[in-house]
Amino acid sequence: FLRRQLETGSNPSDTVLWACPPTAHSNMLVASAHAFGQPFLDCGGIMRKFGVSTALLTPFSGNGDIDTDRLGSHAINVLEDGADSVTLFGTTGEGASIGMSERAAGIEALLTASCPAEKIILGIAANSVADAAQQVSEGRHYGISSYLLLPPFYFKGISDAGLFNWHLQLFQMTDPAANFILYHIPQVAGVGLTVSLVNRLAAAANGRVRAIKDSSGDWENARSLLALGSVPVLVGDERILHKAVAKGASGAITGMANLYPARMKRIVETATEDRALSEEVNRIVSVPVVAALKTVLASRLGDTEWERLRAPLTSLGSDARALVLGSSAKVA
Repeated sequence: FLRRQLETGSNPSDTVLWACPPTAHSNMLVASAHAFGQPFLDCGGIMRKFGVSTALLTPFSGNGDIDTDRLGSHAINVLEDGADSVTLFGTTGEGASIGMSERAAGIEALLTASCPAEKIILGIAANSVADAAQQVSEGRHYGISSYLLLPPFYFKGISDAGLFNWHLQLFQMTDPAANFILYHIPQVAGVGLTVSLVNRLAAAANGRVRAIKDSSGDWENARSLLALGSVPVLVGDERILHKAVAKGASGAITGMANLYPARMKRIVETATEDRALSEEVNRIVSVPVVAALKTVLASRLGDTEWERLRAPLTSLGSDARALVLGSSAKVA
């Protein structure tokens, strides 16, 4: 079947990522792929390709409410420009600062703008299992199946056993149709997921762990997750995405896709670094990231309304603003 795909150039509508562990058989497949000028990804098993999900920025109106019109329009724009899905209320979307009573308005904004529920990944940010379960339940009410699951972030120094119990309780309390993307972002959450914990959760979740998102920016950690072969790996750091895809990563949930969805998709499809984009990322992460992304997006759209942030985040100072806007001009 793989040879037939390569010879005909055909591609099923639900794209799959062909891969296998480094054995004699896989070496034959690698040779066949190369003979037909096609890439072959070095990872275990065959997994559905995730692609690129835009970690949506959340616009706010002058009174501080979610600007639902801008949110819906932006979601559709990035999908039309190449994103495969959108992630609502993640880190880039200031999800931990969005109240429970506000979340429905954000979801409805996307659905009203004709964003299909199957293209929405909903961010979950809560310390109590009950609050996390409530957020999932609300998403299920709107037909959303996929959830980006931040670990409980208030208590620090939590053991793997404690984090395992928290996640397992959430799996047990929620609709079996809900699937989860585990989330490793220790530099923001102050809590991380070890590789062994990810493997254990994937084994215990009865197929409900869709992927692990590694936003640590640590290449060695990403390589270790990829080596597991038990769960698809998504990358949050755009600078190492090309290397991860070449090793079998399934895609990315990325803030830079607010600005460049087509370019992000090209990285995932070709496993080739976009060096100009990587340089811009270096500048953006040298200042507060969400403020930087909103500043650049506002400049590109000519719409200063996008610059609003929700406390405790604050706007960039003049030097940081000049840095990121100058950087964006070079890559645009």
